Formats: sequence, structure tokens, C-alpha cells
Amino acid sequence: MTVYRSAPLCAGIGMEMVTVNFAYKRILLKISGEVLSGENGSGYDYDVVKAICQRVKTLSENGVQVGIVVGGGNFWRGRSSGEMDRTKADHMGMLATVMNSIMLQDTLMQMGVQARVLTAVNMEPFAEYYMKDRAVRYLEKGRVCIFGAGTGNPFFSTDTGAALRGVEIGADVILKATNVDGVYDKDPNKYPDAVKYDEITHEEAVIKNLKVMDSTAFSICRDSGMKILVFNLNDYDNIIRAAKGESIGTIVK
Repeated sequence: MTVYRSAPLCAGIGMEMVTVNFAYKRILLKISGEVLSGENGSGYDYDVVKAICQRVKTLSENGVQVGIVVGGGNFWRGRSSGEMDRTKADHMGMLATVMNSIMLQDTLMQMGVQARVLTAVNMEPFAEYYMKDRAVRYLEKGRVCIFGAGTGNPFFSTDTGAALRGVEIGADVILKATNVDGVYDKDPNKYPDAVKYDEITHEEAVIKNLKVMDSTAFSICRDSGMKILVFNLNDYDNIIRAAKGESIGTIVK
């Protein structure tokens, strides 16, 4: 595994210079909208938002190029809209992801991190229109890129948006933050005898019908050879550990 070595860091005068190693140069971090609400159930828990952004700041300051896709479930889920027209419901979901993207951008910029929101539909002046070359240029300049509005199309999840953007920008890995500590052979919340996988191939995940991502998102990753690391976000430092290549969660490759 290639290890990308950051510039030496110094925590203060007279303290030893420390070099931090990361396993990936460019990552796509996928987080759910629900996590931003903490225990509130909806809206924002600002302590949670700041905690996540602080870890992203650490990655960025250490030379890791970070792209982010965030869901919109803390405000709206298209598939849970009842009898509403699905296309319109999904359009509302896309707007929810853009609101979350702007929240992350503002929080990061208040921390001194340059961040850009790029959306799959034209929403200027709220955000920039997504173009792959623009996003890569920003990443190479050390900007954090937050991709909003999913794929820009109804009937596709933000998982699919994350898979698509991860492949497009040439990410080394998709870091999928969840509420479980990896991929299991069955739902660990329902079955106490569920077995966790430390590593599994794309094909094994398909054959065993494991719910790594939704089927469209997973097909994109499988067909493109995109590595996925599924890990638990209950400990925010797992974002750092995942980027370092530590043995947490489940690797799908």
C-alpha cells in the first residue's frame, strides 16, 4: 500500500516535529444527512458539524485531497414522501443536500479551510456548477470540494452520487461513514450472531447480496474498481484513522 507522507507538523515551539502518514492522497468522504442532526433527529447539531469539519480540516492540512458527498435526510428523504410525485420529491431531496453542503462549507471556512460547493444542477449564486476538471483543479490546490444535489437526476441516491463523483475525480477510495462498524453478513442490529467482514471483494458482496451501497452505486464502484471503506462514524476520529489506512470497518475492493 502506498503511503503518502505529509509535511512535518510542529504543535508548538520547542516541540518535536511530527510527520503524519496517510494511506490515500485523494478521498471521497460520504456521510449521511442524518448524522449532522446528532440526537436532534432533524436540522443540525452544531457540535457534530464542527467535529466532522475539524477532522476534515486535519486531513486537508496534512495534504489529503478531500471530496465530500452529504445526504439530505436530516431535512427530507424523497423515497419517504408518501404519495408525492417521486421526481418532485427527489428534487426537494437534492435541495436538502445543497443546504447541508453549504453548512459544511461555511463551517470549514470559519476554521480557515478553503472549501467549494459544486452542484449537479446549476444553482448560482448559491454554489458553483459541477465540472470534473474544475473539481480536480480545486482539489489539487488544496480546496475541499463538497458535491451537492446528488447526480442531478431523480431516482438516484446520494450513494450513487458519491460513487459517481469518486470515480470522476479519481479518488483512491470512498470512505463511507455509517452507523455500524463495517459490513456484516446480515443486519447486526437484528441478529446478534451477525458476522463482520474485515475485507471482501466486490463480487463476493454481490453474490452474498450485502448492502454496501444501493445497487446502482455499488455497480459503479465494482465496474470501476473503486475501493470502498465502510466504517462507523460514532467516533469522529475514525475519519482520520480511515484515511491513514488503519484496520477499521470493512474494505470492499
